[in-house]
Amino acid sequence: MRQLGWGIMATGGIAGQFARDLALDGHRLAAVGSRDPAKARQFADQFGAGRAHGSYEDLVADPDVDVVYVATPHSHHLAGALAAIGAGKHVLVEKPLTINAREARALAAAAAQAGVVAMEAMWTRFLPHMAKLRQWIADGRLGDLEGLVVDHTQALPEDPRHRINDPALGGGALLDLGVYPISFAYDLFGPPARVEVKSASLGPAGTDRSVAGELTYPGGARALWVTASDTRGPNVATVLGSRAQANLASVWYTATELRLVSTDGRELEAFDGAVPGRGMQFQAREVERLVAGGLLTSEIMPLAESIEIMATMDQIRAEIGVVYPADAA
Repeated sequence: MRQLGWGIMATGGIAGQFARDLALDGHRLAAVGSRDPAKARQFADQFGAGRAHGSYEDLVADPDVDVVYVATPHSHHLAGALAAIGAGKHVLVEKPLTINAREARALAAAAAQAGVVAMEAMWTRFLPHMAKLRQWIADGRLGDLEGLVVDHTQALPEDPRHRINDPALGGGALLDLGVYPISFAYDLFGPPARVEVKSASLGPAGTDRSVAGELTYPGGARALWVTASDTRGPNVATVLGSRAQANLASVWYTATELRLVSTDGRELEAFDGAVPGRGMQFQAREVERLVAGGLLTSEIMPLAESIEIMATMDQIRAEIGVVYPADAA
């Protein structure tokens, strides 16, 4: 049986990380596409892509490409995904799935009509320590889930030309960094009954530099989260249960250590989640599993849940006053 061919759309840092992990895990990188032919050629030479395309249109038209990993800036996720879907390709779209929930719904509708896999590249969900955490929860090791405390905070460039500070590119801490803890909370508890913003600060261009919030759930559980692009914090997470807590070491959203600690402070079990490379290969395995099985959505990262996460971030942005040009479309 022919091995699936991956195409990577764009040649930035995250695209390179994904290409490395594809190679480590034995996946086939068929092609790369960039609006700059020289960058495409350089990327192909560096990461062993079969072909280099000087446009995204040529990439999605490549008959050797079965799945397109969309690694463009947030503002271009929808257009890139729609181009690939229109060409009959499956898509793995970098997080956040789109700029807002309206775009996410449009992406999902197109994928459903075309009968192709579409999944958000929330690679953290597929890491071994997250699988172990879900196993502990399913086995009742934590007891009743009561809460989550988590941060994703980085000291990123303050240059207004950097994408993190550019509204036109969907800049801001929330979409770039905060999507991780919010997605984590969804993974544990599902959709919240109440979304609250505790504090926020905006930069000169109107993008958010920090946001702290709380998600409350029907059973009373709470997720307290903090995200920031102007300071680096511990980047750890704690899942609270009635019988024990699970402590995710820094950096919690990468392949890391997980410890189960009883309510009286005894360590009950430890798990080392170290993996070869960065760990982005596990989401590629999931996409290939879905394609091989004739499935259209992942149980670990359902497309419908990605839409709900975008809607929650829309609500947060509305409360703190962050608006993107795409919101007016």
